[in-house]
Amino acid sequence: MMSAMTSLFLVLATIVNGLYAGFMLTFLIAIMPGLAELTDQQFAAAMRRFNEKVPGPAFLVLFLGVVALPAAAFLTGLGEHDEVTGPAVLAALICVIIGHLITVIGNIPLNNALAASEGGDDSAARAAFEPRWNTLHQVRTAFSLVACALLAVAL
Repeated sequence: MMSAMTSLFLVLATIVNGLYAGFMLTFLIAIMPGLAELTDQQFAAAMRRFNEKVPGPAFLVLFLGVVALPAAAFLTGLGEHDEVTGPAVLAALICVIIGHLITVIGNIPLNNALAASEGGDDSAARAAFEPRWNTLHQVRTAFSLVACALLAVAL
């Protein structure tokens, strides 16, 4: 049986990962398809504004919480987890870390390049940004959804 602390971390990890997965999924199924219909100049301007606004305090709580809370649930539950819970929480943590690596190594450099291109050729900037960013985003969204599902299983 899990301690109250481990249970709390697991519930919070599941909630925060659900919020994060929902945020990622919203970009995938609503925001990016909507932006795809814009002109190059409108698309580049909109993405630049998103990239300025998203990394605020609320997002940083989610971005850090999706790693810290499953890690806390796993570590505080060492010796408590059954044959399903421990592996599910660890697998969820691995999924989140992979998603974050994709973000840091792939998406953020693309965001920075798009920001640096302001005042330049928006058509070229979009062509260099959109397909790669979307592909990376699809992969990291899948990892975040799998992490959320694994944490739900662990509950």
